Formats: sequence, C-alpha cells, structure tokens
Amino acid sequence: MEQQNGGRQANLLVLGKITSILDSFTLARPSLTLAEIRESTGLPASTVQRLVANLVSVGLLDRDAQGYRIGVRMAYWAAPATQGVELVRLAQPELDGLRDEIGESVAIFRESAGHRVCIALAETRQILRIHMRVGTVTPMHVGSSGRVILAWTPGLLDTVLRGPLEAVAPGTITDPDVLRAAVEQTAADRYAITHDERETGSSGLSAPVFGSRGELLGALNVFGPSSRLTPERLRQLVPSVVEGAERLTRIIGGRHPEG
Repeated sequence: MEQQNGGRQANLLVLGKITSILDSFTLARPSLTLAEIRESTGLPASTVQRLVANLVSVGLLDRDAQGYRIGVRMAYWAAPATQGVELVRLAQPELDGLRDEIGESVAIFRESAGHRVCIALAETRQILRIHMRVGTVTPMHVGSSGRVILAWTPGLLDTVLRGPLEAVAPGTITDPDVLRAAVEQTAADRYAITHDERETGSSGLSAPVFGSRGELLGALNVFGPSSRLTPERLRQLVPSVVEGAERLTRIIGGRHPEG
C-alpha cells in the first residue's frame, strides 16, 4: 500500500511539473525557449529539458523557429469543451427571449454517454411548471429532445435500440419499431412533439441546432404542463421553436447538414 501511495505521489509531482510548463505559455508569450520555460517554472534545467522533450513527442508541445509552443493536439482536445461553453454562452439570451415570448420553459439538451443532458435552461415564470435543472440526465428514448438527438446523431439510434426501452411514464415508447418510425418522422419534419413520455402531464417540442460542419450540437426544447401545452398549442409553437433553433444555428456559425 505504501508503495502504491508513493507511486501516486510521484505521478502527481510529475503532473504538477507538466502543468507548470504548460502554464508558462500565454497569449502574450505563445512561444518560449527552454531558458524561458526554466525561468518561468523554476524547475531544474535537466527536468525542463526531459519533460519538454516528452511533451513534444506526444504532441502537447510543438517546436517552432523561436522555441516551443502549445501543440495542435491540445487545441483538438479543447474543441469539444469550448464548443459546449460557447453554445451555452450564446444560447442563454435566445433561451430567455423565447421563454418570454411563449411563456414556457426553454432548454437545450445534448447527448452524453447515451443519455440526454440539460446544458442550458430558461425556466418559465409561471407557478405551475415541470421541474428541470441544468445537469439533469434522462433516457435518450424519452421526450422530444431525445427524439431530435436520435434523428441527427449517426449510429445512436441503433445503439439505443440494442438496449431495453424502459417505460418511465405512460407515453414512453417501448417498442423499437415504433421508436424508429418516430425518429424517422422527426428527421422528415425537422422537429418533434411528445406527450407524457418523461413525466405524466408533461409535453414538449424540440428542434435541432447544428454546428459549422452540419453536426448536431443540441436540441432546443420547449416543455411544460400538458394542460397548457396542448397538441393544438404545440402545433402553433412549431414555427417559433424551429426559427429559434435556426437562429441559434446561424449565431454560432452553423449550418444544416443538407446545406
């Protein structure tokens, strides 16, 4: 056990040194020599030389004419995180505006590990509401936002259909053929409407938001009590929600996969 603890501590020490090296690079100083890295970190010259060589070998640092800079591989890793942050930052004013326009809760859901997760939310100001919070995780086969994510995420539907479609509310689809047909209809309509799938007395309407390569970034979702979001009311809201999703797509520089 002591040997294992000693190994963990040694790994943490190395990780700390690597972090201090990477932290030396800034927007004002994107390129540094070994001497400058030594000065910034305070690490011994031999340690800096060894760790920098290792970081270059795995693509976390790149060499240039002046010395070293953050590697392209780091930018690749950062893309998913910054994309998510950028989507939330740009989406919140749109969510607030749509919530104020229609009077119901508005959210954005994304896929994560085969489930759908709420990443942004503007709650209705009405007392009677359907509970939701940022970070809520729900099954992918449940609800209108799940339907949208399944329709525009290649391969995800087949993955979901290989597992059990558990019923969580009276309207949950548990038949694989019925779910596949519903997803195909969603792709044709470019929106989805559901009732009582996640929770009794809850209805929702969702439309897709796309990124710059035509990939799905998330589902814009309006949801609330079925007593207010009746089938007729949801049909009336389709243009507002679809336009809201298309507006978000334009704001983030996205495009529909069909052009």
